[in-house]
Amino acid sequence: MYKKIIWSLIGLIGVLVGVFLILVFTDSPQSPEKADKEKKETAVQAAATVEENDADAEIEAEAPNPFGQKSTLADLTDEDYRNYIHKMSHQKVKADEKWGFYEITPERIDWLLQGLNEVNLKSEDVYRDILERWKAEDFSKVDQDHNAIWQLQGGTIGKATGILNAEEEEAFLQETEEQ
Repeated sequence: MYKKIIWSLIGLIGVLVGVFLILVFTDSPQSPEKADKEKKETAVQAAATVEENDADAEIEAEAPNPFGQKSTLADLTDEDYRNYIHKMSHQKVKADEKWGFYEITPERIDWLLQGLNEVNLKSEDVYRDILERWKAEDFSKVDQDHNAIWQLQGGTIGKATGILNAEEEEAFLQETEEQ
């Protein structure tokens, strides 16, 4: 009977020593291998965070400009200005033919004016004159503005013949979708 008790105590002591060793090694300062593994995991997490931030920056860079396109102010060309101003003018002019349309908004006008400070363009003075007048909500010469841009584009069809009144403009906006 004493042998059973002694062997039981030895078994119990063995189990307790095993549990103790497990607790010591899992809660104690880390082994060099475990520390290296954690450093690698931290580095991988940091790299993933950097990649996520880069992806976010890329998405922001790809965010559309006020015209719904990816081009930035620094990318703007004479052709872009002619296209944007010409299509915006369609909101306010009478013409037999109109191809394309962008609604005139303060955001778009400001964005284009800001772009004129960042790029050198052949017809910059023409664009600035039109956009600054439009920014002041002066559309009294919008038909002339349209035709000036239309001529720069080599237009042959769709010359503006006048300015829409408020009701005509509203009807145009209702029936025309932006590009």
